[in-house]
Order: sequence, then structure tokens, then C-alpha cells
Amino acid sequence: MSEKNNTADILGKKVFFLYPTASIQNQIVTELVQHEFEVYIVKNHINLPNVLKRNPDSIVFVNIDERMSEQEWEKWISGILTALPEVKIGVFSANPDEELREKYINKLRVTCGFMILKLDMSKIIGKILEVLNVINVKGRRKYLRTVTDNDPSANLNVPFNGEYVNGTINDISVVGFACTLESDPGFKKNELVKDIQIKLQSMLLKVEAVVFGSREDAGQKMYVLLFTQRIDPDIRVKIRKYIQGNLQSKMDLDL
Repeated sequence: MSEKNNTADILGKKVFFLYPTASIQNQIVTELVQHEFEVYIVKNHINLPNVLKRNPDSIVFVNIDERMSEQEWEKWISGILTALPEVKIGVFSANPDEELREKYINKLRVTCGFMILKLDMSKIIGKILEVLNVINVKGRRKYLRTVTDNDPSANLNVPFNGEYVNGTINDISVVGFACTLESDPGFKKNELVKDIQIKLQSMLLKVEAVVFGSREDAGQKMYVLLFTQRIDPDIRVKIRKYIQGNLQSKMDLDL
């Protein structure tokens, strides 16, 4: 197994939606994010191949009704599959023509389906989830995590001795987070910390967590805390939404 394949097996694969409609973006992408898939919205088909070269095991869902003619899309998709055979592609279109579908499935051999946008979105979501699970897109990764060094708004307040200690979030997932604090409260492993205030951009989340451990990072003590099972499900939804947005902002720089 190659190093890249091994990395994808451990960390999972990226899923790109190229020129998604508003309904794809608001319903399908949103649902996949809540299922812990690493999903990106792309509105630049010219630069996307360069990103795919660095991530050759990615999945791309293309809306062929946007930007280019159907013939140009056929050429673009064929070029991707020829140059990067490990990339898997699915197609969206509002055109229900069976010959068009047959061409992409049988001639171009797109492996992630040809989906008609006029269908019930819940059915399309079900098909996509089935496809992504069959090809093991998540790999061995269960939860998506993002490093927040590009976001100065990712911070927190932790209660200690009747006051709050300010800190910075280093990374976060729906399982927990790593942080550095302005002053060390001396937390012990397995200590329960209540009334933590986490700020992620405009969202303020109140949580409790258990100290998993600590380590030295650039001369500072970094604490790792895991959310308790009492975390509000709505907070998990917001954290996943934040993670997708944070990863998207990094991908936009590449694109």
C-alpha cells in the first residue's frame, strides 16, 4: 500500500462538490457534514485538478448544468479520470435524459452515480451516503477534526478558583479539543471541568469536559479535554458546521 493510500485509510478521503446548486449545498452537503465526512464546495473547475493531484483518492460530485457545455464537461471529466484514475466521480444534472446518463455511466465510467436533481433530495442523500460508505471514504477515522491556527476567534474561557482563565483552542472535533491557557490551572487527568465557554467565530457554546491529559507544545502546556456524554446534540451540530467552514477556508486558499 502506498503512503498516500495508507494516509487516506487512516484519515479518510476528501469529498468535493463542484458548482453545487443551492439545494445541493444546503441539503446534501449539510447532511454529509453531520455524518462526519470531509466535504468541500468548489467553484473553480480550472484549479481543482491541482488539488486533486495532491489528493488523488478524492471523490468529486460534478454539477454538469453549470459553467460549461455538456460536451466540455465530458472532456473535463474524461481528462480527470485519465490523468488521475484513483479519483472517483459522480454527476448531478437536472436533465433526465437516459442517453446522457448511460454515457456517463457506461462510456465515461463514473463510479459514484448519475443523479437527477429533480428527484427527492432525501433519496439522493441516501444514494450518496451508500456510495461513500461502500468505498470507505472515512477510512478508519470516526470523527473529523480541524486545527484552528488560522482562526483567532477560536478561543475559550475555563472556570478556575471562582474566575475564568482565557485560552486558545488548538484543534477541535465533536469528541473534544486541545487548548492552551493564559495561566495554568494545574488540571489533573480525569478531572471534570464544568461551565466551559467555547467561542467559535460568532457561536458561543457552553460545555463540560473531562481532562484527558496534557503535553508541552512550543514551551506551553497544552491540555486535551473530552466532552462528556451530556453535551447538547445541537452543540455537536454547531461544532461540525464550524469544522467544515474552517477546513473550507483552508481549501479555498489552495483553490
